[in-house]
Amino acid sequence: MKNLLKPLLAVKTKRGYSIFSAVMVTLFSAWVIFDETKVSVVFTTDGQQQVVKAHMHTVEDLLDEVDIEMKEHDYLSHDLDTKLVDGMEIEYKTAKKVTLTVDGQPETMYTTAINVGQLLNELDIEINEFDKVSHEAREAIVENMEITIDRAFEIKVVDGGKASSYWTTKTSVKQFLQENDIELDRLDKIEPALNEQIDAKTTISITRVVKFEKEIEEEIAFEVEERNDPSLEKGKTKVLQEGKKGLAKRTYEITTENGEEVDRKMLKETIIEKPVKKVVAVGTKQIASSSSAEPAGKGKVMIMEATGYGADCRGCSGITATGINIKKNPNIKVISVDPNVIPLGSRVWVEGYGVAIAGDTGGAIKGNRIDVLLPSEDYARKHWGRRTVKVKILD
Repeated sequence: MKNLLKPLLAVKTKRGYSIFSAVMVTLFSAWVIFDETKVSVVFTTDGQQQVVKAHMHTVEDLLDEVDIEMKEHDYLSHDLDTKLVDGMEIEYKTAKKVTLTVDGQPETMYTTAINVGQLLNELDIEINEFDKVSHEAREAIVENMEITIDRAFEIKVVDGGKASSYWTTKTSVKQFLQENDIELDRLDKIEPALNEQIDAKTTISITRVVKFEKEIEEEIAFEVEERNDPSLEKGKTKVLQEGKKGLAKRTYEITTENGEEVDRKMLKETIIEKPVKKVVAVGTKQIASSSSAEPAGKGKVMIMEATGYGADCRGCSGITATGINIKKNPNIKVISVDPNVIPLGSRVWVEGYGVAIAGDTGGAIKGNRIDVLLPSEDYARKHWGRRTVKVKILD
C-alpha cells in the first residue's frame, strides 16, 4: 500500500492533493466493505472458547481457518457443510483413545468425555460403593488412558462358626483375608485353600483351632473279679470284697475347634489313691430240680424260641405286666409271653428252665417267642443265650 501511495505523496500541487484524498477515501471504503463481509462465530475447542472472525462460508472453512484437521472419532456440533452466520456457537472436541478394562476384559475406545465420571455415564456403567476403579470420577481423560474397574461381589464367610457376608473384588482367598484384616493362627484351618480363586459362589470356612494343657483330678474305676464258688448254687452271686474307686491327677492336652473339644490326649498321670477291686463269688453248684422234667398230663405243647434276660436289663422297670417285682425276687421263675399265644398268669413248663409263671410281656415278644427270667443279664448271656425249647401250658 505504501508503494502505491508513493507517486501520490510526491505530488505537491493542489490538484495532486485532491487526487490523493480521493484515493485514500476509496481505499478506506474498500477496507470497510471487506471487513464487513467477514463472519464472526464463537468457537469452543476442548473447553477453550474463542471468537473467530474471517471470510468463511461453512463450518469446514472455520476448521481450515483455525488449522484443525477433524478425525473420525472427534465431536463437532454442526455438519461440515453448515453455513456460518454471525454469532453462531460451534463446539469441537478432540477424541482421546482410552482402554477400559472391566473384570479383566479390556476394550479400547475413543471418547470426547472430559473426565472419567462423564465417560462412565456415557457408557451407562454404574459403580457401586464396593467396586474398585483405578481413577477418580473427576480425573481428566488423557490420550492412551487405561482405566480399570473391578466389580465387587458378595461372599459368605463362616469364621469360628459365625457366618458373615463380605463384598470383595479380590481373586484369591489370601488376598481377601489381607483386604479384610482377617488373621489365621498357626493351627487354624481354612477352606478353600489360601491360593484358591474365589467368586460369588464361594463360602470361606475358617475353623479356629486351640490346643492347651489342663490338669484334672479323676476317679479310677475299680476292676471286678469273679471267682467260681462250687459251694454256691449256680446262678447266685456273693460279694466277697467291695470295690473302691481310686483317684488320679492327670494332665491332658486338649484340642478345641470353634470352642468345642474334639480331642484329648493324656500327657502325664500321677496316682493319688489306687483303686480296690471288687471280688464276686459266682455259684457253680448244680441243684437238681424235679421241675426240669416235663410234667405229665395234658396241656398244649409248642416249640418256641427262648431268650434269657435278667432283672438288671437296660430299660427294665423291675415290675412285670402282672405286678411281680423281679428285682426283689431275681430267682423267681417268670417268662415273658405274647398273651395271644400264652395267656398271662398261666403256669407253663419250659424245657431246660422248669415250671414258671407267664407273668410279663415285651415289645419284641410276638408269636412263638418267649423271654425267661434269670438271676442277671450276665448270667443269662453266659448260661442261656437264645435257644429253641419245648413249652407246655399246664393251666
